[in-house]
Amino acid sequence: MALFLVWHEEGRAIEPELRLTLDRFELRDGLMLVDSPLALSPLYHRIKWALPAGTGLLVAPLADAPKFKLMEAGALNWVRARAA
Repeated sequence: MALFLVWHEEGRAIEPELRLTLDRFELRDGLMLVDSPLALSPLYHRIKWALPAGTGLLVAPLADAPKFKLMEAGALNWVRARAA
């Protein structure tokens, strides 16, 4: 599994079917961490197709667990559970 940082425009929702299948943690509206067995390009395209056309999107692999502050409660525990 690999950890990715995913950002998409606020107010644009990912289709519910994909949201249910992603191992994800919502850090803020439009910003999430995703743990996935997929490589960068397949994950990017899967998310892209699940967003409304014209939605800004960024998907980046993370080499290490990120440092963050003032994100949703439970974010650090979610990351630590996947790093073990």
